[in-house]
Amino acid sequence: MFAIIDIETTGHSAKFGKITEIALYQHNGQEVTHSFSTLINPEMDIPYFITELTGIDNEMVKNAPKFYEVAKTIVELTQGRTFVAHNVSFDYNFIKEEFNKLGYNYMQKTMCTVKLSRRLLPGHGSYSLGKLCSDLNIEINGRHRAAGDALATVKLFEILLQKNKLIGNPKAVDNFKLF
Repeated sequence: MFAIIDIETTGHSAKFGKITEIALYQHNGQEVTHSFSTLINPEMDIPYFITELTGIDNEMVKNAPKFYEVAKTIVELTQGRTFVAHNVSFDYNFIKEEFNKLGYNYMQKTMCTVKLSRRLLPGHGSYSLGKLCSDLNIEINGRHRAAGDALATVKLFEILLQKNKLIGNPKAVDNFKLF
């Protein structure tokens, strides 16, 4: 029912940047049921500061599939699922823009774990993925890499589902509608 996603990109702008890596975990509200992860050839140079942040360089992606080569898989893995990400607008807008460039209108319901965390886990100094995971003792293996960040988001999402259930919002848990 959920597709928990993280991407790495060549920059901050979905209009001018491109995706360099994607990881997706299908989740049924109880557990991960399937995963997919790949580097993506962005068909443009990766800026030095991005390589410094992610460790992804031009050499690593030169033989990786281009977005259009994994687009069908992304559609199949997200179809009928809520698109979940930490700061969902960033990931969703990049993916939506990649599909727009292919002439496809990608539309999914979205859910943001930043917004959910602020609502269900108040009082944290920061709601960045790294700080929140540190506060909650969620280990991130591969920070600023799609698979590591997406798996940390899965663990955070599971905490949020449990917290939502504990605060007495069973309708939301039963229907997987947290807003």
